[in-house]
Amino acid sequence: SYLPGPTDAARAFLRDARLAMISASADLHRHLDVLVVAPEYERRLRVLLEHCERNLPRVDEDLIRRAFRVAYWAHRDDRRASGELYISHPLEVALIAAKDIRMDDVTVAAALLHDTVEDTDLSLDLLESEFGTEVARITDGVTKIGSVFENRALGRAENVRKLMLSMASDVRVILVKFADRLHNMRTLGAMPPEKQLRIAAETQELFAPLAHRFGLHEVKTELEDLSLKYLQPEAYREIADGLNAKRRQRERYIERFIDPLRTELEAEGFDFHIYGRPKSFTSIYNKMRRQNVELDEVYDLFAIRVILHTTGKQGREDCWRVYSALTARYPPLAARFRDFISVPKSNGYQSLHTTVIGPEGRAVEIQIRTAEMHEIAERGVAAHWKYKEGATGGDGAAPESATAGASEARIDEMYAWVRDLLENPTPDDAGEFVRQFQLNLYDEEIYVFTPGGDLVTLPRGATPVDFAFQIHSEVGFHCIGAKADGKMVPLSYRLQSGEQVEILTSKRQTPNPDWASFVVTHKAQSRIKHWVNERRRKAVAHGRELLDKKLARAKLKPDEQVINKWATGLRFASAQQLFYEIGTGQYDPAEFVTA
Repeated sequence: SYLPGPTDAARAFLRDARLAMISASADLHRHLDVLVVAPEYERRLRVLLEHCERNLPRVDEDLIRRAFRVAYWAHRDDRRASGELYISHPLEVALIAAKDIRMDDVTVAAALLHDTVEDTDLSLDLLESEFGTEVARITDGVTKIGSVFENRALGRAENVRKLMLSMASDVRVILVKFADRLHNMRTLGAMPPEKQLRIAAETQELFAPLAHRFGLHEVKTELEDLSLKYLQPEAYREIADGLNAKRRQRERYIERFIDPLRTELEAEGFDFHIYGRPKSFTSIYNKMRRQNVELDEVYDLFAIRVILHTTGKQGREDCWRVYSALTARYPPLAARFRDFISVPKSNGYQSLHTTVIGPEGRAVEIQIRTAEMHEIAERGVAAHWKYKEGATGGDGAAPESATAGASEARIDEMYAWVRDLLENPTPDDAGEFVRQFQLNLYDEEIYVFTPGGDLVTLPRGATPVDFAFQIHSEVGFHCIGAKADGKMVPLSYRLQSGEQVEILTSKRQTPNPDWASFVVTHKAQSRIKHWVNERRRKAVAHGRELLDKKLARAKLKPDEQVINKWATGLRFASAQQLFYEIGTGQYDPAEFVTA
């Protein structure tokens, strides 16, 4: 009651804004009432709705139809670089959201509207009044990301931070952006060559690694392969031509490998689906470069996948039973076995991986997982979102509570990762920031254990100092030594998967600036850098205080310009460096006054 009420001017402004909104909404509906949609786009809308019904936990068909009609009208005069009507782009983005990402109907509606605020006369306030807060917030987030990447004056590090901010507000923002970027990459051929290279490089360096971190395997793979198509066109064509030339031969081998295994698994009563899939162009290209071989010398151009239709504990047990049947028929390569069911990847990925020797002595990679694991492997955070919300799938089956709990933990981990990047932005140098960002996204992972048996996931190459900061910042700050499997190791030691790591601490210990040269995690680097900067700031302040006292005793009152000149004359890089060396005891202020 003590707060002042709105002024007459404020009341008038709000009244005018409401009237303008009502007028704009009425004007929009007048246009929509007489809108005629071309038959081709009515057909494509029906296809979109079919995928929504098939894949989404629940569908507000009216919401999606209204979003489509508003987008169709708003983009009525726009065309893409290819010459087709612009509405084809938001329709395809919405289809990716419904078919490949499968989040919810709000995400699909926002995908249809994602370019309206940026490219047409529709306002964000109008969208909110017509479609609600969630749709407006997602649309606004996607618009802001787009404007950042169009503004080439901004540094790459700032682009990355903007992406982080978008995820902090609503994870669906970045999922719509993935769909938008994927369709843009599919149609990149209509762009000028210089724009093709810029967008492909940006996709390869930022969007594909980020899709990987979100667990969107299929989206990540297609983004990578389309980037390769424009960045390394000769290599892309060589791989495409080589795979096409031997496609039938490869398919015959896959069937020869699968047939006896399928017969055996059916005889044992498994409910499953087995198929072969080609490796991505990017993985083949990377293998050719890494091993310095030609395409003909790369033998594992495909993998076999077994998907089991059992769930929970029974599903996990069935995965191991299939593994047993597989390795009884085909000898395994022990060094190539990976158990991601007992120890999932940080993005929630679960599967058994092994490589066996098939017919003709060829090595064949196998992946074994349940349908639930497969959904999370392909759609990552989007699948976790569904389970976290307790939604039913397209088959009407409710998820297990354990799955819902694990998915909620994955979502919380994702937001914690985003918050850490935002609250502790490491280097000011854009290139270094992006390098660290990609390291946190894309590097292979190792799995180590605390003395109490808790699992900790770290990037490959992580050290005991990375482990210490991952446990808690205070453990990192006071780390003086480490043991791996009971043996003392240097703090720069590269940890190996499966090791049990113990950190030795002392209250007297403080971070060593040299640690920054070997730690690899964002958290460790940001905490060490912050500590070093804070220590320097305090030393500079202390040095300035000591110098001021010494000057006062000598009855001297030089201004800042004079002190800067004196510091330069004494061959200090700056007055700040002079204060720092005084503050740390490296330089006696009495010498400065005498000089």
